[in-house]
Amino acid sequence: MPITEATTSIRTEERVSALGRVVGSPLVRLIARRIAIAIPLLLAISILVFALLEAIPGDPARNQAGMDATEEEVEAVRARMGLDRSPVERYLTWLGGFVTGNFGKSSISGQPVTTLLAERVPVTVELVVLAFVVSLALALPVALMAARKPGGFFDRVVMVISMTLLAVPNYVMALLLVLVFAVLLRALPAIGYVPIEENLWLNIRSVTLPVLALAIPLAAFYARFLRGDLVEQMNSADYVETARAKGVGPWKVLWRHAFRNSSFGLLTLVGLNIGGLVGGTVIIEQIFSMPGLGVLMLQGVMSRDTAVVQICVFIFAAVAVLANLVVDVLYAVLDPRIRYGNR
Repeated sequence: MPITEATTSIRTEERVSALGRVVGSPLVRLIARRIAIAIPLLLAISILVFALLEAIPGDPARNQAGMDATEEEVEAVRARMGLDRSPVERYLTWLGGFVTGNFGKSSISGQPVTTLLAERVPVTVELVVLAFVVSLALALPVALMAARKPGGFFDRVVMVISMTLLAVPNYVMALLLVLVFAVLLRALPAIGYVPIEENLWLNIRSVTLPVLALAIPLAAFYARFLRGDLVEQMNSADYVETARAKGVGPWKVLWRHAFRNSSFGLLTLVGLNIGGLVGGTVIIEQIFSMPGLGVLMLQGVMSRDTAVVQICVFIFAAVAVLANLVVDVLYAVLDPRIRYGNR
């Protein structure tokens, strides 16, 4: 065999071997197992949502045709909406369309659902992402400073404020923020949304209050949890005592050693809260008149627009499942014991 062909053959074998090691790695197998669990879970959720929509009283065909419509007109609307077919047939049609990327049309507006999603999803994504960033930016320094001196003045203040904020629901927080910043101070708009591509400054002003309404209770929850975990680590962990015995400074011990282990618990909370945060946007978007996915779903439920509600709920569920999948993977990346423990 010529030298060039032999060299090419060796390189090919090395690439195949490397690919085999990647595919067979514990992390890849862990991701494959989680995806295998997520798919039937999402399928079950879609069936449940469809069944619940079927159970809602009222006739959507009659609602759309109008109370004064004749029976012939109602039947025509029913046929156009596909309601003259069996529920199983309609669900399978929806599922087939979903797999091929065809989400159907809104039975109310007649627009393709993909068009509605393209208009609404960016608003909700912006709210959720900013709320998470703001909540963590508020919670991390506060928790670290409170854990530095447990029982001190700052720690006691943080505990009282966090307990108070935890007792305030998102919608109450939203109304308080509107009262203070929009009505009394007239510093920020109470309702409305300006897209980023139109005007960045006006976009920031329009999302500030909704983001704060979502982020503040979440920040209080994170700060309280992280502070408690840090204090426990600082008081009982052997590696903390070892670091102190070596002369490592208090802040360095807190940040480099205690926070590293506490971040695992915080990571789990973040993953679990993503679904709740996305669900919370339904109320917040309604209060601030924001054209997001939550408002679209709410309008779909009120009008029994099955195609819209089905895909909106599926997106919310998929975000929650995907967030937990990402948390599991990050856990495995950060802690090798989890990777090899899932063999």
